[in-house]
Order: sequence, then structure tokens, then C-alpha cells
Amino acid sequence: MKVEVISKEIIKPSSPTPDHLLHYQFSFLDQIAPQVYNPLLLFYEHNAKTQPNSTEISHNLKNSLCEVLNLFYPLAGRIKNNQFIHCNDEGIPFVEARVLDCTLSDVLSNPIPGELNKFMPFELDDITNSLPLGVQLNIFQCGGFAIGQCVSHKIADGSSYFMFSKIWAAIARGDQANINPPEFVSSTLFPPKEFNIGFDGSVGITKDRVTKRFVFDASQIENLRERYEQSMHNIKKRPTRVETLSTFLWSRFVAATKDSTLNKLYRVVHAVNLRPRFDPPLPQSFFGNLFRLAITAPLQIPSSGGSDEECGHGVVIPVVREAIDNIDNEYIKKLQKQGDEHLGVMKKRADSFKRGEMATSLYFSSYCRFPLYDNDFGWGRPTWVGSPALTYKNVVLFMDTKEGGGIEAYVSLEEEVMAKFECDSELLSYVAPGAPMLRK
Repeated sequence: MKVEVISKEIIKPSSPTPDHLLHYQFSFLDQIAPQVYNPLLLFYEHNAKTQPNSTEISHNLKNSLCEVLNLFYPLAGRIKNNQFIHCNDEGIPFVEARVLDCTLSDVLSNPIPGELNKFMPFELDDITNSLPLGVQLNIFQCGGFAIGQCVSHKIADGSSYFMFSKIWAAIARGDQANINPPEFVSSTLFPPKEFNIGFDGSVGITKDRVTKRFVFDASQIENLRERYEQSMHNIKKRPTRVETLSTFLWSRFVAATKDSTLNKLYRVVHAVNLRPRFDPPLPQSFFGNLFRLAITAPLQIPSSGGSDEECGHGVVIPVVREAIDNIDNEYIKKLQKQGDEHLGVMKKRADSFKRGEMATSLYFSSYCRFPLYDNDFGWGRPTWVGSPALTYKNVVLFMDTKEGGGIEAYVSLEEEVMAKFECDSELLSYVAPGAPMLRK
């Protein structure tokens, strides 16, 4: 796929940031967030009835960006030394590009995450980049277009990111009346720390990785739920879609790696939104990194493990639930008071990871039930929302399909592991054929 950049410009807020807001202090959780970008790709089919030409689309997007950056003023500044953002209204890059040798339907019929990186304004794992935000408008010859956005994880988690995109879209379509503006208070909840011990936010980034996308229909997820529910005793509530699919993919990951894992120890890790876990819950309008990782105790896998049952889904779901339940208001209070202790634990884990002593972990992050398809900039909802290749190995990202309760799973593994994983017969028996975003 050939994507040719035709213009680059810097978009600045339409109004200057007040002097008292020029210094946006990172919270402790911002400081320890990964030094990568959260990407989002929004694809729109050409609609001759409602859609203006590409010049007008670009003009509208840039004008509305100027307005939304007034609300999200730190995004127009520059990151300084993992400590703060200088909110100097320096602006964000807006790139325009033409897609030369394929149509929108070509991309949507077979989305390849590694190729989708060409729709992004810069490298997602560039840990030296001080820009909090970048946007790229990709125009197809058929009239369709894709908006590539990436926000630095140093300033925003998934919830914050989708809040920005949704409000930007609302301003673009002239729906300012229903906007709930962001609140920048995370540094008061988790005050920043002086790091007197080294912290490397790039641990886990590796070039030897590949991301593949697997789609699961609602009916296949339901089949797995019923299968797990029947085999699990004394379970208080049936597995959720995300619990079901993460357990299934974890079992296939174990099957693909068990021969190369010496100690047969595994961990399951889930990203958890902290906002609803405060007492009382925080508003979703709170911007920043307000998430933590729920990490299970090491799980011992029998040397003969391979089938889903042998990998112990009856154990995994309760253990994952317990780890997530442990991230409660008491956990948050402790995290607020003992940030230095938490940082020390993180550093020990990172050092163990580098030495190869850690249990093999698979990380899950879910965008399910987020308003992915609410990004209507005035020309209708996206045809499809997707992701380019992920920046870390051993990571799974879940996103809802547009219709029908299915889930798209982006799986990032080392190339050697992926070669086994993607050929797993049990995995393939549940993967949906075709591209559901094109089904009528």
C-alpha cells in the first residue's frame, strides 16, 4: 500500500492558553505510563449525498481541531523530561496524504495492522518524540478517507483518548451543546514523584514482533461462554465476553509457547480503569492515565498442556476476576500514599523481565463498550474503526465490531510465536471468516 504525504502543517489552539495553565504537571501514573502512542484509525466510506470534497473535509477537521485544542490545551504543548507539559500552544502536526494504489474497500476487506501504520502521522514507538498528539488525514481515490490519530500514553489512557476524539467530532459537526469538557486533576489524585531509581518505560518494545487481527462473531463467543460456564463449578456469574475471549486466546498462547517456556509459569494481565473504582466513582471526564494493571499470581501449566481444558480455563477466569477485584478503593488509597513502593516493584519486574526471569505474561486491554463508532464529524458514523500494529509483544487489544456484539482481537507476538499461534486449529475453529465491517 502506497501512502504519499502531500502536505504538513501545525494546528494551534484558536485561543491562547492562560498563563496559569502553562505548566501541566504529570501525575505519578502519567510518569510511569509507557513511552508510546495510543493510535486510532477511523475509516469513512464516500457518501455523495452528505460528504463535501476532500478540501472541505480537511478545512473542517483543521478548524475544529483549533477549537478542541482550547479544551484539551496540554495536547498542543510539548512534553518535558517525563515531568510536565509546557502548554505553549506550539501546536500539533496535521498531515494530509493520498492513498495511491488501493481503494478503501481493498483495505477494509483485508486490514493488515502493519500496513495500517502508514496512515499514522509518526512512529508509534518513538520514545524521543515530545509531541502529545498527531493527526493524519488519508484520502482514497474513491472519495473515502481515514483519520489517523495518536495521543501520547504519557498524557492519556484509552478513556481519555476516546473522550478527546468524541468531543473533537462533536465540535466538527456543530454539536457543542452536548459536550462534557475534560477535567485535568490527575496530578492532585496521584502527585508526581522524584525518580531516584532508574525507570525504563520502553521495556517490552521490540522490533521482533508482528500484529495480526482475528475477528470473533457474537455466536462463537457465546459458544465459548457456554462451554466455559458448564465446566466451571461454583461460579457466581457467567463469564463476560472479554473474560471468555481473553481466556481462550491465553490458552492458545500457552499452546504456542509451552515448548519454549522453561518453567511453565504464566501470568495474565488486564488493564483496569480506575475511575469507577474510586469511592465515590470519578467522572469519566477526568483526563490522564487513570488505570492500573491487574496481574495474576503465576499459573503453573502442566508440561502436557495444549488443549483449552488442559490450560485450565476453569482456574483462569476466577483468578483473573480476583486480581481485578483487588484493584478497589483500598488499593487506590495505598497507591496514592505509597507510590515510591509501587515504583520499586515495577523496577524489580522490569529488571527480571530483562534477565528473562519473569513468568511469561500475556497482556490484555479492552476498548469494548467504548464509543468507538460515535466519531461522527458531520458526514456519518465511521464505516470501520481499527488499529495499526501494536508497539509491545505479548499484547492483545479488544475492539467491538460495528454491529452484532462481536469482538476484533489484535494480537501482537514475536514472529516465531505468531507462526504457531495463527495456525492453531482450535483458534481457527472460532475465528470468523471475512470482514464483518463490509457485511450488509
